[in-house]
Amino acid sequence: MMATPQFEQDTQLVQHVNDAMAQALADRGLPGMLADAMAYAALGPGKRVRPVLVFRAAQAVGLDVNRDAQGLDAATSAAVAIEMIHAFSLVHDDLPAMDDDDLRRGRPTLHKHASEAEAILAGDALSALAFEKVSAVEPATLAQGLSAELSQATLDMIAGQIRDTFPHAESDEKALDALRETHRLKTGALLRCACRMGGLCGGASASQLEALTAYADATGLMFQVVDDLLDVTSNAQALGKATQKDAAAGKRTYPGLMGQEGARAEIKRLHDTAIAALDGFGASADALRALAEQLAQRKK
Repeated sequence: MMATPQFEQDTQLVQHVNDAMAQALADRGLPGMLADAMAYAALGPGKRVRPVLVFRAAQAVGLDVNRDAQGLDAATSAAVAIEMIHAFSLVHDDLPAMDDDDLRRGRPTLHKHASEAEAILAGDALSALAFEKVSAVEPATLAQGLSAELSQATLDMIAGQIRDTFPHAESDEKALDALRETHRLKTGALLRCACRMGGLCGGASASQLEALTAYADATGLMFQVVDDLLDVTSNAQALGKATQKDAAAGKRTYPGLMGQEGARAEIKRLHDTAIAALDGFGASADALRALAEQLAQRKK
């Protein structure tokens, strides 16, 4: 069993997840070129929002990482898996056939750092390793639940990517609804999955899982509205990735449809919705409340 550290700060959680991901890659014994590419994608700079959500959701429903070693191991596997799926999605999204990006998290994208072939195979391998991690969780019933959540979220995320890459022509009246649905899938699915997997690891009741899902849905959409707003108000140096690309590509964005002030109002509305979803929780959900605030105010 892994040690059961205190996770008072998100930075401690991030380090724990980074260590666990590095160990998972080392334990798998993959060819060096592939392992290096996977590590570049998964262990580079990043906020680790999704794995943090796994732990904070688990703690919100009662998981004590200092007393429940099996629960900690399950949450760690879920956190590693969701970050690996996220990393896989970014690697493939950056490819020339997709968004054709040269910069990610302040560094060259993987296909620029290595090669397109290595990037494609590293993304594939990260996805496979993610499912291997959750399938090994004990008890088996929990592993089945986590695997189902992760597979659904991965398929939803890919469905969102296809909608974003090949948008259908909608009337202006339906454009905002279509954009919300795209990002409910593309961005929201993995955030929703993180909260739901955390809830499962913590033994959430049906009502608690429903509340966590509502929190995640609002937070996930808010995350994307903030992303869109930063794309038009910030710069590549601050964000660590290219800006203004969506507008140049003719993609619909929240500021484009709602204006910058409308987007800011939407961020506040979604933040308030996320906080309200946690009304049934006490102080155990304070970390989730603080995370929603941080995501609403983030600058990168």
